Amino acid sequence: MNSKFELLLDDTIETFGRKLFRIRSKVAFGSVEVGEKGGYIEKEGNLSQSGNAWVYGNARVYGNAEVSGDARVSGNAWVYGNAWVYGDAEVSGDARVSGNAWVYGNAWVYGDARVSGDAEVSGDAEVSGDARVTSKKDYIVFKNSWSSFRWFTYTKSNKMWNVGCFSGTGQELIEKAYKDNEKSGKSYEAYVNLVLELEKLDD
Repeated sequence: MNSKFELLLDDTIETFGRKLFRIRSKVAFGSVEVGEKGGYIEKEGNLSQSGNAWVYGNARVYGNAEVSGDARVSGNAWVYGNAWVYGDAEVSGDARVSGNAWVYGNAWVYGDARVSGDAEVSGDAEVSGDARVTSKKDYIVFKNSWSSFRWFTYTKSNKMWNVGCFSGTGQELIEKAYKDNEKSGKSYEAYVNLVLELEKLDD
């Protein structure tokens, strides 16, 4: 198989004693053009030669971590350890994915979020802000079945809700939803109250 990218031996950075190389595409694929420079990886095995997976900007992938499928790692995000980002997943901003964590499906991890340990973030989940996910118990995904039919996520560590472009507390979500319309307000309020009841069971 012909390689879709090359390591630039004269464009490197050091991360915790590891030398990482900037990558450059050798062919066009997905939204990446021929000759486009990407982020940094430690070795060719960190980025799949098939699919449209790519590491952008100043993002770093190292250790035994792998980015494959059509996944994207961008911004100042780091993926390392034995982590695996694949499918249509995206890791961006200042996010960190490490340990044996998997991020896949249409999942999006961004902001200052941290996904580590044996955690799996999948489906249409969004983990953002300063959320910490170390297991599947650390977040809940719901579906809006009354209007947009999109998925929305609650992360337990920071008690934040992610709905489309919105990220905030339960009360902020309820207030915003009521401004849209009463049905939306009542629906999101019911989900916020459900989570409050579920958290009481955990205490």
